[in-house]
Amino acid sequence: MKKREKGERVLISFDYALKRLLRNKANYAVLEGFLSELLMRDISVKTIGESESNKEHPDDKYNRVDILVEAESDEILLIELQFTPEIDYLHRMLYGTGKTITERMVQGAKYLEVKKVYSINIVYFDLGQGSDYVYHGRTHFTGLHIRDELRLSKAQREAFGKETASDIYPEYYILKVNSFNDVAKDTLDEWIYFLKHNVIKEEFRARGLEKARKVLDRDNLSTEERKAYDYMLRLRSENLSTIASSKLEGRIEGREEGRIEREKLAKELEKEREAREKEREAREKIAGEYEILLAEIARLKQNEHNSNTSS
Repeated sequence: MKKREKGERVLISFDYALKRLLRNKANYAVLEGFLSELLMRDISVKTIGESESNKEHPDDKYNRVDILVEAESDEILLIELQFTPEIDYLHRMLYGTGKTITERMVQGAKYLEVKKVYSINIVYFDLGQGSDYVYHGRTHFTGLHIRDELRLSKAQREAFGKETASDIYPEYYILKVNSFNDVAKDTLDEWIYFLKHNVIKEEFRARGLEKARKVLDRDNLSTEERKAYDYMLRLRSENLSTIASSKLEGRIEGREEGRIEREKLAKELEKEREAREKEREAREKIAGEYEILLAEIARLKQNEHNSNTSS
């Protein structure tokens, strides 16, 4: 646990805020600030609701949370925050954007009515391999021969209200919170610092954080809200502890199985060595007996020769 600096207060965690506090329209400024810092442009929230994938995971509510945000710009932002690792998490990101697009398309609607989707993933585990803590993915069409980028025509730009083909396709953001080194070099880093430690430093000036200081102050929660929050933290801690214990047990069992396998292999190698040694001794014995036999045959022939000579 990181040591708290003087004057720092631990705030409500962002996942609980997404579940209970930030869906209140009066608190939209917090989420708008985060999204504006991440996308590097002003984002205004129109509505906040459950994402389609969240409806399918009722038993995972303490390890993850995901919401669907509709912006005033008519864009869709899927925000998912997850604590436990999943090897196929990247696939689920793809599934989430695809399902969101198809679920929100009215039958018979034109394809140009497909809305832009942003998949924003805040993860507290090591997803993939990479040294950075913020990753951004976009779709680009590049020529195989002259390496130019496929652009929208003037008619397409006017019809779609988009400048590039990338503006049509989903975009992905991955924030690997635990990989952040706690040095806030810009306003997005200030947000990531909060996501990692539930703390907003006095000098932080990122959009939305001033509002978050007030909204996410635990002392401002009702008695029932504090109980619900503490209960969630306890369950999450127990879940993470169970997962960590399972992994440790798995490693121990793996090491034990490896030890047994190594001992078994060593015994087999020893048996093989003993078998080769016996085979060598047998060959040496046969060779020795053969030499004795040859010597005896030679002696008998010599005796026979000597006897013939004497006759």
